[in-house]
Amino acid sequence: MADDPFALFATWFAEAQASEPNDPDAMALATSTPDGRPSVRMVLMRLHDPKGFGFFTNLQSRKGEEIAANAHAALCIHWKSLRKQVRAEGVLEPVTAAEADDYFASRSRNSRIGAWASDQSRPLDDRQTFLDRIDEAKARFGEGEVPRPPHWSGFRLVPDRIEYWEDGEFRLHHRRLFTRQPDGSWSEGLLYP
Repeated sequence: MADDPFALFATWFAEAQASEPNDPDAMALATSTPDGRPSVRMVLMRLHDPKGFGFFTNLQSRKGEEIAANAHAALCIHWKSLRKQVRAEGVLEPVTAAEADDYFASRSRNSRIGAWASDQSRPLDDRQTFLDRIDEAKARFGEGEVPRPPHWSGFRLVPDRIEYWEDGEFRLHHRRLFTRQPDGSWSEGLLYP
C-alpha cells in the first residue's frame, strides 16, 4: 500500500505515456447541472500535481457553465493498452491566471486563434460561419501574439476520492481507493471487484 495517490498516478501516467498509442492524457470528465442532470465528455488532462488533475476550456461552454453552477465533478482516465484506469471525484477549482496563460501560450497558433473564433457548445448555423470567424481572428492578430481570451481558462479537479483499478483475469480486478481525510492526509483501502 502507498500513502501518496499522486505519486502512484505519476508512475502510472509515465507508463501510459510510454505505451498508450493515442492520447494517454485523455480523460472523461463528468459535470452536472445544479439539479443533477449529468453530462460527460472527453477532455485532455494538461496538468497533474499533488493538488489534482487539470484541463482547460472555454468558460462559456456548456461544461464551463455547469462548473460555475455546480463545481462537483468526476473524471475517469482509462488506459486500454495497460488495462488500468484511474477515477477521481472532487471539486473543480479554477487554475491560476499564470497556469492558464502558460498553457495557452504552449498551444499551436491555430488552436489559439480557434479559442477566439469559437462560441464553444453554442449552436452554429453553418460551418462557413465558423471558418469566417477564424479568418477574422487571423486578420485581427496578424503575425503578432495571440493572447489568451478572457473567456478561456482552466480547472483543476481537487479530489477527495481516487480509485486505481487494474484488470484481473476472470474479472478478478484489483481496486485501491484513496480517500482524503479532514486533515488533508489520505487513507487507503481495497474494494471488491
